[in-house]
Amino acid sequence: MLSPLKHPKPSSSRPTVIQFISYEYRLLLVAIQFLTRLPVPPFAYYNPQWLHQSSRHFPAVGLLVGLLCAGVFWLGSILFTPLVAAVISTVFGIRLTGGFHEDGLADSCDGLGGGLTRERTLTIMKDSRLGTYGVLGLVSALLLKVTLLASMPLSVAIIALIIGHTASRLLCISLLALLPYGGEIEHAKAKPMAQQLTPLQGMLSSGWLILAGVLVTIIFPNTMHQIGLGQWLLTLLLALIATDYMRRLLYRRLEGYTGDGLGATQQVSEVAIYIGLAASMPFI
Repeated sequence: MLSPLKHPKPSSSRPTVIQFISYEYRLLLVAIQFLTRLPVPPFAYYNPQWLHQSSRHFPAVGLLVGLLCAGVFWLGSILFTPLVAAVISTVFGIRLTGGFHEDGLADSCDGLGGGLTRERTLTIMKDSRLGTYGVLGLVSALLLKVTLLASMPLSVAIIALIIGHTASRLLCISLLALLPYGGEIEHAKAKPMAQQLTPLQGMLSSGWLILAGVLVTIIFPNTMHQIGLGQWLLTLLLALIATDYMRRLLYRRLEGYTGDGLGATQQVSEVAIYIGLAASMPFI
């Protein structure tokens, strides 16, 4: 658990490179602790504002999760069929993150599917019980993930996992810059997150996606070339359409984003990325 001790007042002088790297590393650890169940070193003190600032490193957590899931998928494909490997990798990812985003998807499906007013929708989304819409949405997403990954050649599936987990979290936090907070601040699970992400911070966080792209290009140069620019553009288009759909839906129904809505956006955009890459198979 993070210590509730207050953060000392920052110095007015410009931070050194070492201080900057140390601070960003601390924010990265906060993001890892918030989004996964991976252990991180304890903090001597904690500032709640770090949680909001750590959102720019959410794609980094996606990159880490994607790499680990890709490793499990690779190992599973050696021992079992692609379908079994896809199931094991998906279950591993859920265990790694504690079903954090899947829970947001289920709650969003329940609330947006069963609520007729904004207030009723928020009430349903806060309910810990799982309803019909939530079950259908969650099962549909999981089935799509597993079958799409199983349909890809091994190298493409590994690329899809790494890029999908990274890019979907980048698209997810884009709503912090595009929408106001639409929930109830006093009932928010993470109050510091109920703030907007600046466009500049969003641009900086895209560096993690660039790093993911460089890594998969180094590991699978031939596969990246075979997929082709056209199919990458298709994947990008589908991911942007999925994200924009969630943006419009959340704004229309809730007048902004919520934590559950961000989780649902991550899941929907991840599936869209898999669809785009799976659709490229006939063209390879």
